[in-house]
Amino acid sequence: MWGVLMVQAAEMQEMGEQRGQLVSREVNNAVHAAFNALAQTVLVNNSRTLEDLLREMLQPILKVWLNDNLPGMVERLVRAEIEQISPPRRVASPTSHSTDRPATSF
Repeated sequence: MWGVLMVQAAEMQEMGEQRGQLVSREVNNAVHAAFNALAQTVLVNNSRTLEDLLREMLQPILKVWLNDNLPGMVERLVRAEIEQISPPRRVASPTSHSTDRPATSF
């Protein structure tokens, strides 16, 4: 009788601990073991780390993104800086003389 109660108490405690987890302890251990096996295989076969593999995979994607987006971003930021440090532009009024020069734009 006491043995059965002890087993039930242990099971209830384990269930209570697992309520906050998405997967059971067994599934977590199996996934952990699978990733460890993968990491070990990669290291043994290639002597490269997961970081090396990711860098190799992401570099072409990053290059395309930078080629597509960086020029426009730099141009926009440079324009904003120029506007902040340049003196305010004069707007020509209808009564201005012909010797006044119109404001130039960048």
